[in-house]
Amino acid sequence: MPGPDPAVRAPSGPLENEERTRDRVLHAVLEEGPVSAAELGELLGFTPAAVRRHLDALSRQGLVEVKLVANQAAGAGRPARRYVLSHRGQAKLGNDYLDIATEALAELGRAAGPEAVDAFAARRFEAMERRYRPAVEAAGESLSARADALAAALSADGFVASTRSVGTNLPSATMLSVQLCQGHCPIQDLAREFPVFCEKEAQAFSRLLGVDVRRLSTLARGGHVCTTHIPVGRNHAPQRAEKRTRVKITKQERPR
Repeated sequence: MPGPDPAVRAPSGPLENEERTRDRVLHAVLEEGPVSAAELGELLGFTPAAVRRHLDALSRQGLVEVKLVANQAAGAGRPARRYVLSHRGQAKLGNDYLDIATEALAELGRAAGPEAVDAFAARRFEAMERRYRPAVEAAGESLSARADALAAALSADGFVASTRSVGTNLPSATMLSVQLCQGHCPIQDLAREFPVFCEKEAQAFSRLLGVDVRRLSTLARGGHVCTTHIPVGRNHAPQRAEKRTRVKITKQERPR
């Protein structure tokens, strides 16, 4: 009797389904982190118990880790537990050939000096800048919109980027800004050995957006995400409130 056709795959077993689900949780932590277990459950449609079981397994494998974050909404109290990818988790999701690239750049530096490595990094991000510029320019003059377009372009290249406005909900804030976050860096091991890659990337962001940007953290230096501060302008709301108060006082003090 002929055996089963090897081209016909057997139905997925419980173990395989478990691994697929765990990979979904891992990718969700990559895209949303720092993220809570409750937020993951709502996002993926899992029960809290199922999410925590997968997170515990990923933690034991060294793929995710807990980050304690102050709960700003609730004020003082215990910090909230948020999950982020560990360095090992970042590597699992795609750092192919980085060892070879790191060795090649080290050899280039020994043969031609550190300036040759700097020039290589500059060319790499100049090419990225040329590819991203049409999308960023199409977003118009708004810095926030341009930052969103830059984040979308970065995500298409595997950097899992997002933006967050800072200062819009704080009446006391005098300056508004956007934080551009990159949850994954395919070259973070390379950038750890050669920080010039992070520097050249930030310079490319600055040229694309037309403002000076500042790096707050990088994965290569141990951060949970790469965060870039982008100033977008002055918050005029506090000034308007101050003017209204001053006019009111003047009317009260006007002699009869």
